[in-house]
Amino acid sequence: MTKKKLILSLLLIVGMTASAQVSAILGDWKTVDDKTGEIRSIVTIYRGNDGLYYGKIAKMLVGEKGLLCTECKDEDYNAPLESLVIIRGMQEKDGELQGGRVLDPESGKFYYGKIYLKDGKLVLRGSLDKRGFLGRNQTWLRVN
Repeated sequence: MTKKKLILSLLLIVGMTASAQVSAILGDWKTVDDKTGEIRSIVTIYRGNDGLYYGKIAKMLVGEKGLLCTECKDEDYNAPLESLVIIRGMQEKDGELQGGRVLDPESGKFYYGKIYLKDGKLVLRGSLDKRGFLGRNQTWLRVN
């Protein structure tokens, strides 16, 4: 095998592995409050028609039924929490989802987002800066 073919084969394998990791991110996840450890909702992560990745609250597991996003701004103001898109416009890069925004419905604020898998769990990093230095992580659990 020539050196070029070997390099091309390795790049293809790495690309397929990264794509498989992103495919494993898709689906339903139980959100876990990073402060209390309480399971709060189920979020569905999906690929949109535009090729970008999104996540919406499929079901609230705490609080009253029919809660609204009273802290949200613009078109999200007073939107029902169930069906609210909280992960927006993420792109696949190196087996992760990044480059989009994440909405915290409790504060109504958007953060830069990054999503990846670690030990079979989903890690959502929300940060104030694009590089992810100023922020915090939440670890979510796959819905069986």
